[in-house]
Amino acid sequence: MLDLELRQSCVNTIRFLAADAVEKAKSGHPGAPMGMADMAFVLWNQFLRYDPDDPQWPNRDRFVLSAGHASMLLYSLLHLAGYKLTMEDIQNFRQWKSLTPGHPEYGLTPGVECTTGPLGSGFSNAAGMALGAKMMAARFNSSKDTLIDSRIFVLCSDGDMQEGIASETASLAGHLGLGNLIALYDSNDITIAGDAGLAMSEDVGRRFEAYGWHVQHCDGHNHDKIAVCLEEALRVPMKPSLIVAKTIIGKGAPTKEGTAGSHGAPLGADEIRSAKQALGWEEKPDFYVPDEVREVFEERKKNLKLQHQEWEKRLTNWKKSNPELAELWDSHWDKKLPDNLLNQLIETIDGEEDATRNLSGKVIQKMAELIPSLVGGSADLEPSNKTLIKSAESIRPASSDSNSIPDPSFSGRNIHFGIREHAMGGITNGLALYGAWRPFCGTFAVFSDFMRPSVRLAAISKLSSIFVFTHDSYGVGEDGPTHQPVEQLWALRLIPELEVWRPADAIETAAAWNFCLQNTNALSAKPGALFLTRQKTETLMRDKDFDSSIISKGGYTVSGGSEDYPDLVLVSTGSEGGAVQAAKKALEGHDVSVRHVSIPCLERFQEQPEEYQWTVLPPSSIIVVVEAGVTGPWMQFADDVIGLDRYGASAPIKVLQQQFGFTSEKLYEELVIILQDNGILAVEEE
Repeated sequence: MLDLELRQSCVNTIRFLAADAVEKAKSGHPGAPMGMADMAFVLWNQFLRYDPDDPQWPNRDRFVLSAGHASMLLYSLLHLAGYKLTMEDIQNFRQWKSLTPGHPEYGLTPGVECTTGPLGSGFSNAAGMALGAKMMAARFNSSKDTLIDSRIFVLCSDGDMQEGIASETASLAGHLGLGNLIALYDSNDITIAGDAGLAMSEDVGRRFEAYGWHVQHCDGHNHDKIAVCLEEALRVPMKPSLIVAKTIIGKGAPTKEGTAGSHGAPLGADEIRSAKQALGWEEKPDFYVPDEVREVFEERKKNLKLQHQEWEKRLTNWKKSNPELAELWDSHWDKKLPDNLLNQLIETIDGEEDATRNLSGKVIQKMAELIPSLVGGSADLEPSNKTLIKSAESIRPASSDSNSIPDPSFSGRNIHFGIREHAMGGITNGLALYGAWRPFCGTFAVFSDFMRPSVRLAAISKLSSIFVFTHDSYGVGEDGPTHQPVEQLWALRLIPELEVWRPADAIETAAAWNFCLQNTNALSAKPGALFLTRQKTETLMRDKDFDSSIISKGGYTVSGGSEDYPDLVLVSTGSEGGAVQAAKKALEGHDVSVRHVSIPCLERFQEQPEEYQWTVLPPSSIIVVVEAGVTGPWMQFADDVIGLDRYGASAPIKVLQQQFGFTSEKLYEELVIILQDNGILAVEEE
């Protein structure tokens, strides 16, 4: 045990690295790192298991800074702990192309476990990591061997606790009994506007107890009490733990500690100088790290390295004794996909005409057979989304039998998220971040709005998450406009680095899943979203020389490809494909050359060389897009768009199809007018 003076020196080092970095950048949040420094140091020095030389060690503990605005706390710890983060990086806080951005970014800074900043999201990601660890333990641990016993520590703020996603997540984590999830709550009672009491008065601890959490309270600046709480939390295997730590924001700043003034702006040179003077630091230069502090962290690194090496020996011996399980273990971590996956998925549903949600459900069954790491769930819509893996059990609350090793409750592959869409997205991202899983989740397309922040963070972080959105248009029918997506498809297409697939039939549905999976690897992926129908769709009548691999380009010629420059190019996505091809056939009776193009994934199509795009969509042709949604964004690609720039209505689908103009007859009539307006067809005289 370190003496108090040395511990305090370590904490002050963290505090002033944060304050100095914010001051140099003239931007940032010094108060939270200064207030959190005590409990963060205790955690990293006594409890957290990590290896700076191997940041991806599978059985490491994960540290998630959900209060991402306190990023300099994390960067200071990573630097001191020996990660590849130099003092120059610390001094370049918030600068162009630095490794120390304003909020932590996964994949950029070594040791950062997830991108945080939007409050509550890291809390949800941490629960997903904890669930991922529990599920791996259920598959590979035994009474003789423990390969996975990772703990997930998440540091959160008053702001995190106010967010809805945190409440959703806490409810599910408590229900499942994620005993490897430990949240340290930096309860400093200050937010940007001032005292947290302006908007928050509940007893957070009692709220979490109602969720089924183990709750403790302590002084967040008393190292011994923090350690006692952490030790107790680790002794509670079947409940997640919340440690409510009362702290002072800006701890050490003589005039700004405990005030909103220390939250989101530099303290000022005079304030920092006074703080350093009060703590015996006044003669030290900015960004000073005492040698004895570096020795503390170096000693911790050596001890943890021995733990890691011992684990690697256990893993090697276990693999020799369990070759089949070892192969399964490797398949979880290396992300390798089966050979010829696209054709295998197509063969599963080839030729079937059905709703694309049903076709997707059949593809999921085949993928589950081929890919053991595939797991998923829905926000209480499994029967509607068709996301249930029929051959697998469901994840259940932790077993009350403490002798049950591994806990069978987490051996399933179906996750029942409940009606918690935002948390579902965050937990799914956490499963992807954990590293051993290929997760997907599902809900109605119109409810993608509830989880958009999680989808966006998946794209920012380049995660392997796949989002299944069914009931994708007015085809929902009688449920009416509240449940009929109109703008949601384009709202998701506008998220950079997200691939949105709206397949038209069986082949495109299989291909969509295949290419979403192909996008993923261990550290750099691209999330995918599938927009699927409730109603039956028709098989596209493709030209004889069609090769399914061309779907990888995102858009391709379905029929009418023999003419290089047709009079009219009809572009469809998803369920409109059947009506479009019927309208195309009717137009051919007018001696008009017509091409049918399907664009199931616009993002992929836009990534193709211009030469390919122009081959599919010749600029000299009249291009008309048909899609059951808002039309505006399509105008950059088309001369005209037949869509839906209004909310839906409650009626049977066939009535809506007629009223909204999406029958083949209605499309034909509209297309004739367009061709007449463009001088391709003569206007018939009455």
